[in-house]
Amino acid sequence: MIHSSFDRRRFLRGVVAGASALGLGLRSSFADEVSGKPAAGKIGDFKISLAEWSLHQSLQKKEITNLDFPGIAREKYGIEAVEFVNQFFKDKAHDSTYLKELKKRANDHGVTCVLIMIDGEGDLSSADKAQRTKAIDNHKTWVDAAVELGCHAIRINTGSNYSPTDVETIAEACSKLTEYGAQNKISIICENHGGPSSDPDALVALMKKVNNPRFGTLPDFGNFPKTRRGVYSIDVYDAIARMMPYAHGVSAKSHDFNPDGTESHLDFARIMKIVTDAGYKGYVGIEYEGSVMSEHDGIIATKKLLEKLRGSNYVG
Repeated sequence: MIHSSFDRRRFLRGVVAGASALGLGLRSSFADEVSGKPAAGKIGDFKISLAEWSLHQSLQKKEITNLDFPGIAREKYGIEAVEFVNQFFKDKAHDSTYLKELKKRANDHGVTCVLIMIDGEGDLSSADKAQRTKAIDNHKTWVDAAVELGCHAIRINTGSNYSPTDVETIAEACSKLTEYGAQNKISIICENHGGPSSDPDALVALMKKVNNPRFGTLPDFGNFPKTRRGVYSIDVYDAIARMMPYAHGVSAKSHDFNPDGTESHLDFARIMKIVTDAGYKGYVGIEYEGSVMSEHDGIIATKKLLEKLRGSNYVG
C-alpha cells in the first residue's frame, strides 16, 4: 500500500529530472507545498485507525489480550482498522497458528490490519555490523508476520547512532530491510520516536539517503523534544510538514482535551490541514497517551475530534 503522496512525489521528481536533462530549468515546488503554516482551506478526507498503544494499560494489566484488540476496536469504538504493537504478542512472530487466529478475529469483525509497531528487536544503527545484521534479521520476522496479518507496513525504531550529517550506517541497514519488505509488498516506516528520529533534519536525511518509495515516515503529533518545563523545543508543525511528503501513516498522539473538545497540547486542525496539503488520504491512527482521562474516554475524545475535523474548514 503506497499512499498518493508517494505517487505524486515520484511523478514530480521524474518531471523535474527530465526537464533538467533537457535544459528547461524547471524546479520542483513539492518541498514548498507542505508548510507548517498552512493556508486556510478544507481539511480533506482520511481514514481512522486505532493504535494498540492507546490500550497499553489494559493490556499490561492483562485485562484484555492482543487477540481481543480487533474486536474491541470495532465493537467498542466503531473503528474498522487497527495498528498492532509487537510488545503485546512478542513471542508470536513465528507462530503461524496464532497469527492466523488474530487475522481471523480481525476479519470476523470487519477490521483491517494496518501495521505493526516494532520495539525491542535490535539497533539498526549500531556501529557493530553483526548487531546490525541481527537487528535486520529480527525485523524481517515481523515483516513476515505483517504479511500474514495483511498489514501494509511495519514501524521500526531507527536507533540512536546517526545524525543529520551521518546516516550512512543506518541507511545501509534500512535499505536492506526495505528491499526485503518490498519483496513482500510491506513498507518500512519510521516514526519520530525519540533520539535522532525526533530530529526532522536527521529523519529527512535518512529518507533521502535510502530513497525508496517503500521506505517512509510515520509522523507522530507528539514525539518531539521538550524542555524541562514540558514545552516543545522545536516547531512541531514545521517538523510534521517536513515528514509528511514521505508519510505512509500518521499517528494522532493525544494527551488531554479542552472543554470544547480540542486537544490541549496541539492544534489538531492545523496539523490535519498540513496532512491534507501533503496529499495524504490514508489512515490516521488514534494514539491516546494521556493520564487525566481513562484510556476509554481518551480514545473516544480523540475519535470525536478527528471526525469533527474531517471535511471541516481550517481558518488558519
